[in-house]
Amino acid sequence: MKDILVVGRLKAGKFDKFMGFMQSEEGINERKKIADLTKTLGTVSPDKSAVMFKIAVHDEDALNSFLDGTNPVSKPVFDEVMDSYEIYGLKKV
Repeated sequence: MKDILVVGRLKAGKFDKFMGFMQSEEGINERKKIADLTKTLGTVSPDKSAVMFKIAVHDEDALNSFLDGTNPVSKPVFDEVMDSYEIYGLKKV
């Protein structure tokens, strides 16, 4: 597993739609294909325009697909809610 930090910028007013998908059965099932959900830590900016997740990824290709719009499950939601995202590799010091 590899620790990754994902920072996503959301379109105005789309935080609730984003979180609804991420917490839905469909969203959880897709996220399980990518990472160990028990090790996921998340936070949101005070104005709800950005989210940040530290995740323990076991399939980086699936993560990229989930975020970039090539995953058929996440694409419709992410097209509507996501403005941009950045992925950072983490290592312990």
